[in-house]
Amino acid sequence: MVPVKVEHILVALFEQWAGENAMLVLPLAPSGSQRVYYRLQGSSKSAIGAYNPNRKENEAFLHFSRHFKAKGLPVPEIFAEDLSQDVYLQEDLGSTTLYSYLLQRGDYFPDYLVQIYRQVVQQLARLQIEGGRDLDYSYCYPRQAFDRQSMMWDFNTFKYYFLRLAYTPFDEQALEDDFQRLADYLLQADCSHFMFRDFQTRNIMIKGGQPYFIDYQGGRRGALQYDLASLLYQAKASIPEDIRQELLDHYIQVAGQMIDIDREHFIQYFYGYVLIRSIQTFGTYGFRGLFERKAHFLESIPFALRNVKWILENAHLPVQIPELSRAMYHIIESKRFEPFDKIKGTSSLLTVTVNSFSYNTTGIPEDPHGNGGGFVFDCRCINNPGRYEPYKKLTGRDEPVINFLKHHSHMNEFLNSVFHLVNEAVEDYIERSFTHLMVSFGCTGGQHRSVYAADALAKHLQDRYGVKVVLRHIEQERKNWQNG
Repeated sequence: MVPVKVEHILVALFEQWAGENAMLVLPLAPSGSQRVYYRLQGSSKSAIGAYNPNRKENEAFLHFSRHFKAKGLPVPEIFAEDLSQDVYLQEDLGSTTLYSYLLQRGDYFPDYLVQIYRQVVQQLARLQIEGGRDLDYSYCYPRQAFDRQSMMWDFNTFKYYFLRLAYTPFDEQALEDDFQRLADYLLQADCSHFMFRDFQTRNIMIKGGQPYFIDYQGGRRGALQYDLASLLYQAKASIPEDIRQELLDHYIQVAGQMIDIDREHFIQYFYGYVLIRSIQTFGTYGFRGLFERKAHFLESIPFALRNVKWILENAHLPVQIPELSRAMYHIIESKRFEPFDKIKGTSSLLTVTVNSFSYNTTGIPEDPHGNGGGFVFDCRCINNPGRYEPYKKLTGRDEPVINFLKHHSHMNEFLNSVFHLVNEAVEDYIERSFTHLMVSFGCTGGQHRSVYAADALAKHLQDRYGVKVVLRHIEQERKNWQNG
């Protein structure tokens, strides 16, 4: 369904529920699925509007939400729905996720963040145990339980989208035997509670200092250990091992007040579930990163590899998985996914100048360093937010425009290709001690698409390489960022 039609349907549903006009309709940052989210606000009410063409996912989410809310669990309230048009309204829990706290933490793991995580694991135990009681699991999609079939789907995705695309040699029958043995072992754990399935920091909202959970439409019956493993061993969260142990102990203590838990038995299976969760994420990273070449997923791979290396060397799982271990060590020791040495980048002679410009006024900028202009990327092939009245006076640095470009254009795919090309040049220039590279993005007015793209590339290069970046927004600086 086209975005404009989705907006009209959600506005109609909001106004029917709220009894007031929608004064703001703001697309939110996209998820990793077909789901599309908007923030809708009237004079006194607000809601998050969702569009998802997958009817069974919608039915699962709505049923789970109402069930959990009735038990006083921290999930959004459902305000209204129209499943005939694949839309619903849910409570607006704000914009702060646990992931955003991680981005602000710096190089250490502060005590306030540990306290937030303690609240999160406490509420997770309640959701899984109390929320799982009397839940109608027939609503689960695509499976009612995280059973052998679910595990084999994850194993095969890992095998064909990660190992194959990473050119990792393996004995297919031996690897299949390892998968079967690992599944046999994991299914001996207590698998009778609600399993969130994708319990990670982007799906945990923080409102008023309290955690709330979203996006559990893939939930099913399963082992308690899986979601805890997802949280504590999320790749880029990089939780120190002593804090992981503290949070694991806190979870066991809280859960043990609701059901009988043998601590030693629980921990033994916990590390097996860390491994299978890692296998699932590698499958995702392979498809999204190695196949679709999305930088965010590629950047997560080395963190996930470090987690698996720790598990293989320290967990001492009571199950034989020699071929899986050999394949993982092959990738780890190849160092193929290790990030670029930023010390080499920060100490290099290279300066990258990144420009945004307007084709209609200033035109392609000249390269003052005599290198012929470097890369010039034309953003005019991307859907232009400047054509729509709410965005005309905004720029590519404003949240509504950023969300528009992420959600209603192919900007992400465009930038993935740009990053791939520019990365090759930057790495080569650093090795050859070149001093300058220029990259320019142009669009019609130099205000929306090119500004966003230039900012995104500048951040990417600084984060990945640590090189000196000079960022120039030629048209916007000429106008002193005043848009009439």
